Amino acid sequence: MPELFENTKTAFALKSDAELERAYFLFKLIANQPLVRIGTAVTNFAIKTHLPVEGLIRATVFDHFCGGVNEKDCMPTVDKLWEAGVCSVLDYSVEGKDTEDPLDNALEVTLKILDFVKEREAIPFAVFKPTGFGRFHLYEKLSSGKKLTKAEEEEWGRVVNRFDITCKKAFDLDVCLLIDSEESWMQDAADELVEEMMRKYNKKKAVVINTIQLYRWDRLDYLKGLMERAERDGFKVGIKAVRGAYLEKENERAEEMGYKSPICASKKETDENFNKTISFIVQHLDSISLFAGTHNEASSYLLMQLMEENKIAKDDHRVWFGQLFGMSDHISFNLAAEGYNVAKYLPFGPVRDVMPYLIRRAEENTSVAGQTNRELELLKKERKRRKI
Repeated sequence: MPELFENTKTAFALKSDAELERAYFLFKLIANQPLVRIGTAVTNFAIKTHLPVEGLIRATVFDHFCGGVNEKDCMPTVDKLWEAGVCSVLDYSVEGKDTEDPLDNALEVTLKILDFVKEREAIPFAVFKPTGFGRFHLYEKLSSGKKLTKAEEEEWGRVVNRFDITCKKAFDLDVCLLIDSEESWMQDAADELVEEMMRKYNKKKAVVINTIQLYRWDRLDYLKGLMERAERDGFKVGIKAVRGAYLEKENERAEEMGYKSPICASKKETDENFNKTISFIVQHLDSISLFAGTHNEASSYLLMQLMEENKIAKDDHRVWFGQLFGMSDHISFNLAAEGYNVAKYLPFGPVRDVMPYLIRRAEENTSVAGQTNRELELLKKERKRRKI
């Protein structure tokens, strides 16, 4: 069905002419690398010096890529997506902090989201980042096998407690909980902690869902080991499969510190690794549930094909497709129209606090040139169809 994602009428049905024009304008800007760099620098400066730019940011980038400033603010978007058969994942996108107060605040927000989403079929998932619940340095120290000080051990106890409170609540409310993954040198500690939560709360089905970044060549082996332990110890594995978000950072650090990069040697290898992994998961759906977070058309077609070959119903609750809000609508809405389970990640938070997330999105889009060009080509096609 290679023509499925060409249907721009379905892809952009929710966008008014004005919103379509804004999207076209934004992706044209993002396609221009020097402009993104300048824009990023100017935006960072404006925010640090408290210039009144929030209104402008809110009306352009923020409203295109984010759901709102708080949960209630997201609801009109959630309802609109739901009408088109697309679910939402409310993502409090405030980047990790280094003091305890924001960590407890992130916990409060996540618990509040769980209460909020329980009542709404349109929001079947909640999500958090490990560094939302604990300091990066602490995960890093544990991952490298170093001994924690007494104070750090107490601090780690609080991190474990935040995870446990959140996972227990998700379990009690029967809401699935996606846990993002971050840089490789802190990830082992996070993986071990998430596995502990899976053992506790995934006895019958995958409530706790860990993320694996498949630009890392070691992740399929990690998954196979995790599945063996799950089958032996009687729990289910939940996996969100993504390509990865820290490519340059990972390669630079490996080079600087003289170890082999954990990242696949090429984009092609990453794609192969991603596709191999989703194939493995589909063959082991009794043990592993899949949330495929991908903006890649070929991988999306492959997953559809794998489901068909393995006689898996389109709406089987163990397989989800996920994309970010404001991107790849041609994948999300056309899949939903075909009856597949689809969710959009809907970032939210105060405009200032969400800016690091938005800047990362813009930079990611410029580095994946094909992605931006594809978005532009589809937006052009729809403008033509609407005679704008």
